[in-house]
Amino acid sequence: MNITDPIADLLTRVRNAQHAGLEVVNVPASKMKIGLTHLLKEEGYIRAYKCVRDDKQGILKIALKYTDEGKGVIAGLERKSRPGRRFYVGADKIPFVKNGFGFGILSTSKGLLTDRQAREARIGGEYICSIY
Repeated sequence: MNITDPIADLLTRVRNAQHAGLEVVNVPASKMKIGLTHLLKEEGYIRAYKCVRDDKQGILKIALKYTDEGKGVIAGLERKSRPGRRFYVGADKIPFVKNGFGFGILSTSKGLLTDRQAREARIGGEYICSIY
C-alpha cells in the first residue's frame, strides 16, 4: 500500500486506536515516526513504545494511555504541515497549542523538538503537528 503522507497515517492510526479503546497500536516504523513517538512519550501522552525489527522497515508498537474513567489522554491530533502545503514558522512565530495545555512538534536543524524546546533554543522550522 502506497502512503503519500506517513505522518498523517501515524496520527490517524493513533486517533482511531484510542477511539476504539485499544491498548496497543502497530504502525510501520521510520526515523521520523520514532522521533514523534519519543516526544509523545516524553510529554506523557502515551505509556510506552517499542520498535520491532522485521525483514522490511520494522514495526512501531505504541502503548496508549487512558484516564481512570477509560477516556483517552490525547484529546486531539492535528497535522499542520502536509506534503502539498508545507508550514514553516520562525522562532518568534511558533504558535501556542490550546494556550499551553497542548504542544506542537517542529522539525528543526537540531532534530524534532517540541514547541517549548524550540522557543527556548530560539529555533524555527517545519511545524509538523499539534497534540492536545
